[in-house]
Amino acid sequence: MNGRTAAIRNRRLGASAVEFAVVAPVFFLLIFGMIEYGRLVMVQQVLTNATREGARRAVLQDATSNAVTTTIRDYLTNASINGNNPHLAITVSPAPESAQPTDESITVTLTLPFADISWLPSPMFLGTTTLTARSVMRRETFE
Repeated sequence: MNGRTAAIRNRRLGASAVEFAVVAPVFFLLIFGMIEYGRLVMVQQVLTNATREGARRAVLQDATSNAVTTTIRDYLTNASINGNNPHLAITVSPAPESAQPTDESITVTLTLPFADISWLPSPMFLGTTTLTARSVMRRETFE
């Protein structure tokens, strides 16, 4: 009787191992996918906030393109995103130095490939995604 119950128990352990081998890859794929998508949404929000901070700096009277770029890069660095990433594109249009001191709008745009900020070494589904954020503010009037 003991030998027979031990054989049944061993077969059940083998079935559990096979079930885990089938389910585990799908389970971990879903978990890592949720983590990566959450990272994408978080970084998109940080980029949007960085453009807003850059636009706030750009509409001031003494604003320069370098000051706007520094503000954005500092904001990203404080948010744990590499502000000196070579693929980070910062566009300020028109340049604050050339903008008329009237109610002209200034647009700040950021683009960053998601592959550069992904936590996974090789992002599978979101690797070709480019994150873009844009803020438009009206230049302050000075008197």
